[in-house]
Amino acid sequence: MRPAGEVRLALIQAAAEIVRELGQPNRGATLAEMTARAQVGQQCARNLVPKIKQAGQLRVVHERRVAGRNRPVYEYAPAEQGASVHQGWADLGSALSAWAR
Repeated sequence: MRPAGEVRLALIQAAAEIVRELGQPNRGATLAEMTARAQVGQQCARNLVPKIKQAGQLRVVHERRVAGRNRPVYEYAPAEQGASVHQGWADLGSALSAWAR
């Protein structure tokens, strides 16, 4: 598996910093806040954050109404690292060991 790119790591780190500053478990960072903190392009972050969420590295914790938008925006927080980091590898390993017997 390829290592995570620097934009992905910057967005995850920005989300973690913002959540740590907020200090509330049910609050997170919006896409615009993560983009500003990570200093990455808005379009790049807009394309990458759903992929990070699908990979299980970010999770949606809340929706918030912001000025200038008709729809609420998602608030993201880093996912817990222990549960899903190598979950697929464990399944693959057990399948291969069962096949080799």
